[in-house]
Amino acid sequence: MSGATPPAAQSATEFDAHDQLRHLRDEFHIPKPPNSQGLQITGSDLQQQAIYLCGNSLGLQPKGTRALLWEELDVWADRGVYGHHLHPNSRPWIEIDECVSEEMAKIVGAYRSEIAVMGTLTSNLHFLMAAFYRPTDLRYKIIVEDKAFPSDYYAIESQVLWHGLDSSDAIISISPRPGQYTLDTDDILKVIEEHGSSVAMVLLPGVQYYTGQLFEMEKITKYAKKHDIIVGWDLAHAVGNVELSLHDWQVDFAVWCSYKYLNSGPGGIAGIFVHESRSDQGRLTGWWGHDRASRFKMENNFVAIPGAGGFQHSNPSVLATVCLLGSLKVFAQTTMKVIREKSIHLTGYLEELLLADEETAKFYEIITPKNPSERGAQLSLLFKDGIMDTVFRKLELAGIIADKRDPDVIRIAPAPLYNSYEDVFKFSQKLREAVLEASGAVKP
Repeated sequence: MSGATPPAAQSATEFDAHDQLRHLRDEFHIPKPPNSQGLQITGSDLQQQAIYLCGNSLGLQPKGTRALLWEELDVWADRGVYGHHLHPNSRPWIEIDECVSEEMAKIVGAYRSEIAVMGTLTSNLHFLMAAFYRPTDLRYKIIVEDKAFPSDYYAIESQVLWHGLDSSDAIISISPRPGQYTLDTDDILKVIEEHGSSVAMVLLPGVQYYTGQLFEMEKITKYAKKHDIIVGWDLAHAVGNVELSLHDWQVDFAVWCSYKYLNSGPGGIAGIFVHESRSDQGRLTGWWGHDRASRFKMENNFVAIPGAGGFQHSNPSVLATVCLLGSLKVFAQTTMKVIREKSIHLTGYLEELLLADEETAKFYEIITPKNPSERGAQLSLLFKDGIMDTVFRKLELAGIIADKRDPDVIRIAPAPLYNSYEDVFKFSQKLREAVLEASGAVKP
């Protein structure tokens, strides 16, 4: 290997030995290499477990989840409708969201009354925009990022059109500076300053899905609110990934999904945050947001549950909620502070390995911010010379499960709850082999 020598394999062993979260890896099912896709996996050491670095897309299944699901299926089978009130495991379905709300509030830095577990990400975004986006003749614009996740943009644009506005005028999209891949906070603040008197809302991601950039949420929120602008955050890639203090930051509202770093399973139940100062905000209503004590009186006089609970609509899926519970039981064994500390070190170790190999590093660029405080548990590699697809395929064949974004980016996300330093080291070795083969430097 030419160039600088990467950290030795012993470093991974030492890091794992001192990792205070290492025992939590045993709480998760680690998938086998993806033979089901018709891939011919090579290497006997990869036959038992894949190297899973795709938690930014779908988190792994906690081992405790299956038992929780079976318990609810048994209650349904044995008790039928009585499971709503007479539950043998003290999880009456009529209050099922209560079993996850307290831990969820800790993860996002909120009061219990400020969060609700409900719905799905984009539907929740629509519901909260219906509550908070109240355009006037003077204030009607929404500040977004130009590369927002498409579902967010669809929701925002449709809300603007719903109000009879011109999206090309009402939506202000912020792009990175020429030659850069991430947004500069100063540029965001500058746009807020320039358009402040006409802006109704700032709606940005906590962590950008493509680059892994962690936005300065507290600073941006504070600055926007000085201009009397409503601030909302999409935390799909931030929740369970980075430390959040939504209440203290005075965020107006936030939405998130739970199947990425929160490991609730594909299509898992989502969540919302509404700051206590906004709990009386007008909103679209449904019966699950009605006062619990009088909900079943079936009267057509809506009395909202105080706080975010009053924004709920329908009773949450019991099965989806206990899937989230399975993961939150793991989160409850540690803190977001400890998770974040490992994440910074683990992602930094990955970066060190990738940059040290000068022979292969010339074929890709890390477009995620170098500053650990400006990124989550993700590094996005932008490949050159059109080799991304070939590299990705070779990684799959080597038992690496990662994520790609056409035309040229592979996203690598070492999740601190279940990824080890050994995972990261082995990945770096397999990436080296894949890049050298794909670039023609060596024959496969």
